[in-house]
Amino acid sequence: MESLRSKKGFLCDMDGVIYKGNNLLPGVKKFVEWLSREEKQFLFLTNSSAKTPRELQQKLGRMGLEVDESHFYTSALATATFLSQQSPGCSAYVIGDSGLFNALHDANITFNDVDPDYVVIGETLNYNYSLICKAMNHVLNGAKLIGTNTDLTGPSESGLIPACRALVAPIEITTGKNAYYIGKPNPLMMRTGLQILGIHSGETAIIGDRMDTDILAGIESGLDPILVLSGVTTRNEIELYPYRPRLVLEGIGDIPPT
Repeated sequence: MESLRSKKGFLCDMDGVIYKGNNLLPGVKKFVEWLSREEKQFLFLTNSSAKTPRELQQKLGRMGLEVDESHFYTSALATATFLSQQSPGCSAYVIGDSGLFNALHDANITFNDVDPDYVVIGETLNYNYSLICKAMNHVLNGAKLIGTNTDLTGPSESGLIPACRALVAPIEITTGKNAYYIGKPNPLMMRTGLQILGIHSGETAIIGDRMDTDILAGIESGLDPILVLSGVTTRNEIELYPYRPRLVLEGIGDIPPT
């Protein structure tokens, strides 16, 4: 724990670590206050591309936690950065919500449903057969397929719902083309997060509730991988994976000294 507390930077997953649904998890306020008091650098990372940083900031504000907008980083922002670096001025056919559309727009990526360079897919409740057909045909005509993250399912107030990879799957199957996925565990998102914080991976911990995204991302990016049991992973499920977190905590509130 002393090694963890001495880190200069923290990359924290959100759902299952900071909140569940619309409820702040125990100890989160204490943790954020400790980060501020100790002058730690931190980012709240989410694989979801649905919301903008401001929307996430406002969501936490409604739960009674005030955090500056600059402390949020999403797979939508990582996707926009990747595309703007790979192909400046490119165009995309996009299936997603406001977080993805805003991030791409701000990166000067134009929206194109005729002959796009890319098909980009993120989480959305507005998903239908017509969108699948259009995306499929754009990929068959040469557009490159991008998924904002590899999550198959995500949490909702009513239980698990299909997430990004489940929405990309029909296009992959019908075209025979594999998508390139940007979010965790892709080290791209971790490296950009570290650049934003201005610190080295060896000085940074990643805290998450999922073995297949957060912990794997930490291991592959040289971060200190810390699992919390406040989200989707149980202690018994850790044994199903060929890799391990360095520490397993009940929740993020265990990190500040008592």
